[in-house]
Amino acid sequence: VSSDSTWEEWILYMLEGIKQTSLETIVLISDIRVLMDRYKNEMKEKLPKIYSKDLLDNLFKHPYTKIEYLENDLNKHYMTARSYLEQLCEHGFLEKHSIGRNNYYLNLPLFELFTAHPTKPL
Repeated sequence: VSSDSTWEEWILYMLEGIKQTSLETIVLISDIRVLMDRYKNEMKEKLPKIYSKDLLDNLFKHPYTKIEYLENDLNKHYMTARSYLEQLCEHGFLEKHSIGRNNYYLNLPLFELFTAHPTKPL
């Protein structure tokens, strides 16, 4: 760049990359918000006894969760956290996957949003 004195081209190239990444991130955030709203409304309707904003936020903190995460984040006992996750699976909000002795509860629509928005090279 410095030997060819092409600083302006390089800066424009970098700015275009920042612009594209920003636009993709805005779309991803919007899609996550739409999905969260859908989950919120459906959870309130189908699982009103367990719905809470904290539970909803936990389901969107990572594309998957575990009993231990609910225990720690929501201050719930093991059996309560397990019951919540099982009910969420029964109603289609999560998918349970066992790996070894551990159970992981996948928020598949959230996972798919991340994989549907890959970073593209310029």
